[in-house]
Amino acid sequence: MAKMTANQVAALKPKERPYKQTVDTGLQLRVATNGVKTWVIQYVVSGRQRELRLARPFGTTTSDGYISLADARDEAAKVRAMARAGIDIQVQEKERRAAIGQAKAEAAAAQSAMEAISKASALTVQDMFDAWITDGVRRKDGNAMLKRMFATDVLPAIGAVAIKDVTEHHLRAVLRAMVERGVNRSAVMQRNSLTQMFAWARKRQPWRKLLVDGDPMELIEIDKIVSPDYDLGNIRDRILSADEIRELHTIIARMHTDYDAAPNKRIVQQPLEATTERAIWIMLSTMCRVGETAKARWEHVDLAAGTWFIPKENVKDNVADLTVYLSAFALDQFQQLHAHTGHSAWCFPARNNEVSIEGKSISKQVGDRQSMFKKNKDGMPRAPLKNRRSDDTLVLAGGKNGAWTPHDLRRTGATMMQALGISLELIDRCQNHVLPGSKVRRHYMLHDYADEKRAAWAALGAKLEGVIVGQTFGQ
Repeated sequence: MAKMTANQVAALKPKERPYKQTVDTGLQLRVATNGVKTWVIQYVVSGRQRELRLARPFGTTTSDGYISLADARDEAAKVRAMARAGIDIQVQEKERRAAIGQAKAEAAAAQSAMEAISKASALTVQDMFDAWITDGVRRKDGNAMLKRMFATDVLPAIGAVAIKDVTEHHLRAVLRAMVERGVNRSAVMQRNSLTQMFAWARKRQPWRKLLVDGDPMELIEIDKIVSPDYDLGNIRDRILSADEIRELHTIIARMHTDYDAAPNKRIVQQPLEATTERAIWIMLSTMCRVGETAKARWEHVDLAAGTWFIPKENVKDNVADLTVYLSAFALDQFQQLHAHTGHSAWCFPARNNEVSIEGKSISKQVGDRQSMFKKNKDGMPRAPLKNRRSDDTLVLAGGKNGAWTPHDLRRTGATMMQALGISLELIDRCQNHVLPGSKVRRHYMLHDYADEKRAAWAALGAKLEGVIVGQTFGQ
């Protein structure tokens, strides 16, 4: 077959249909209808007929825009020589590009991994807290207390510290600062929360990789941080004595007397809210928790029968429903309360009457009136809070016995029952405690002790009336 010259190749013209022109052995030129000319190399490898269209990467281009005849012949010779050696240049090129693509992918993955490592290395205590508070913990208050505690003591001190750099010394310093300002119990609670957060983190990425030296909270010994005289068992033993109960009643009554006698009520100190007064005496005479009391609904109070039903969803840990058999003393408190809030579905409604108040609202009202026991972070007396009372009107016994809380009323009532000779098991039942003993025993022994509990509450109410020495409660 005659070989074509460069001039002959250049002289090829387009036709109505694309066509191929043989130029040399194993080399053709495809001419498109628009005049574009493409070299086609024909070769046989491993018994298979193959074609390769040359593109610019396979050679230099002329000013005419296509690979020269000489370059095309050289390329064809190289391709056919490789084919005779059993190498398919197209397969080779495909493998080369795949290798390049894989190398690029691996480089990109390595770069991404490095960036991820770098990013993870920069994660801080604040980042861990944000992840934990979102996905790792869920408390009844929507984690509100956790957020307050961390925002007060932890995050300002070590929130910006990288997790990989956090040591026991950082954490110990946070807890010691709390102890130094006298909040030992809060320090213990904060220790427990930090322990929970780090335990959650060390099981998960990326935190687990960052805690390469282990969980620093495992090295925290809280007994060596809190004050030597602090009771780590947190067994609060504050009860109100008979004298303090009388004093409390006198204080509340005097508040009303002074307010009623004041010529200008806009400037005189207002008495305790009527609902809070009733809550105090109800908690003392029924031994119910402040949260259970605050959530009481009138549909659950039968004034005629003298009963108050507390559904287990209102009980701490959802232990069980409880029916409280109201003593004459406790019934009188509910009757007075009904005169104030009987228009609402709630015994202790919020201002909008659509929901109940929170137990902490009662606790705050009691605590705000014992300001002498409130301290700032620096241990100094706490400044009055906006829209909150700040006085010592509810301090009892001159403060020598310390502050008292609504929960102390529950303990006081139980102690009074104990002093009356009521059995510990019956007191536990009146307080709706989980009773000791096997599950089988609790499953089969189902006497409800209604009469016994009614008598126990009645005895407590009578004792309280005697403590007050016949004085009437409230107004």
